[in-house]
Amino acid sequence: MPRVVTVCFRRAGRPYRFDAGDLDLHPGHRVVVKTSRGLELGTVRSQPADMPEADIEGELKPILREATDDDLHKDDLSIERERDAMRIAGQKIAEHGLPMKPIEAEATLDRSRIVIHFGAEGRVDFRTLVRDLARALRTRVELHQVGVRDEAKMRGGLGHCGRPLCCTTFLTHFDPVGIKAAKEQDITLNPQKISGVCGRLMCCLNFEYAHYREARQCLPKTGSRIETEQGPGKVTEVNVLRNRVVISLDEGGHIELPTAAVARHQPGCPHLSGSATASPPGPHLSDPPTTSSPDPHLSDPPTASSPGPHPSDPPTASSPDPHLSGSQTASSPDKKEDDRQRESPPRRRRRSRRRRPRRTQEP
Repeated sequence: MPRVVTVCFRRAGRPYRFDAGDLDLHPGHRVVVKTSRGLELGTVRSQPADMPEADIEGELKPILREATDDDLHKDDLSIERERDAMRIAGQKIAEHGLPMKPIEAEATLDRSRIVIHFGAEGRVDFRTLVRDLARALRTRVELHQVGVRDEAKMRGGLGHCGRPLCCTTFLTHFDPVGIKAAKEQDITLNPQKISGVCGRLMCCLNFEYAHYREARQCLPKTGSRIETEQGPGKVTEVNVLRNRVVISLDEGGHIELPTAAVARHQPGCPHLSGSATASPPGPHLSDPPTTSSPDPHLSDPPTASSPGPHPSDPPTASSPDPHLSGSQTASSPDKKEDDRQRESPPRRRRRSRRRRPRRTQEP
């Protein structure tokens, strides 16, 4: 079972797996490995760990050795070569008049290859440029076109928060960021505030998106109608971090309720966990019974209903209605109209026919 470690070749770069063998390695050690480009100097990012061969994808290349003082000196010389390559590449691009700009150059430890990353809006035919660069630098040259996000990662900079860019410090790969992440967190949809130095949506919008999405799945949306103990109202604000919901009542005024009180009617809500409960606790068995007090908000006090007639009482005749004659029963005019419409069948609408002129036979 091989001992596997992860190695990165740049700060916040993509980690690669290598076979540590019998080397005693720890995170932060500089090692020399052989890649498809040649000999390169990398940094160990994890402790060696045994890994089954079934979990290893592709070929697992071994680590040649730990970096010596001679290897570190060669790495310093490679940095000088990269600067010269960037200067010469800028001159050659200007001579050929190509719509591209060099971003970064990477030189291998054995000086067998130089990789130059450049940015451009579209595809560029740089075949003649590669030949001129190889002749000027006296080594093999590769040109790689990168996007705006990779360009920002290579160049570095400061974000809106005043800290170094996330992609240059700890992000090893880019995840897609959508505008829905900004809407879910109630962030102002201003392109200047939600876009990074690369011109795309900031990567940090995804850091808390999962928390907001889970917290909002059982909460009412802003602008929806809701029933409260104080009366019906409209949701005007949902603060997920404070777990509070602001509601504008129809009768006037605003109230602020906890999210557990609003989401308690929906089972499986994460706001019900912990101390939040779905319904207030009922009375304990040892508590004395309490009588219900009349509602002070009622304008008219409840009145007792009069008792009905006793069986021993003589029957009383109802007073006749002076507007009714004989045995007629009173009925409302709306009811008569409904009965009349129900009895009479609907009339069919006759179509108007035009009379055609009679044809006269010619003599």
